[in-house]
Amino acid sequence: QVHLVESGGGLVQAGGSLRLSCAASGRTFSNYAMGWFRQAPGKEREFVAAISWSGSDTYYADSVQGRFTISRDNAKNTVNLQMSSLKPEDTAVYYCAARRFISLTDEYDYWGQGTQVTVSS
Repeated sequence: QVHLVESGGGLVQAGGSLRLSCAASGRTFSNYAMGWFRQAPGKEREFVAAISWSGSDTYYADSVQGRFTISRDNAKNTVNLQMSSLKPEDTAVYYCAARRFISLTDEYDYWGQGTQVTVSS
């Protein structure tokens, strides 16, 4: 079992930045690829970014490429999502998730409770 807790969400103006963090506990964190997903009101959950267990491979949705950066610290059991140049359409609940092998779909085994990000125009 992997327990995930997100933090760092909040209200920010368009063009601003936020840094989300996800703290993991339980099984060996470095054995898992990590992903960030988001779900806006009335919309399906969508992929945002993913990172391999070593951190050597990262993937991004086209909508966030160049604005968001995913990173991880296996010594601290954390994965981060640095979000810059935020847009109102980035408003959503953001979730981190863990899976043994990296995936760009939502077929992850463990999920956090989510953190709200609201971008005002």
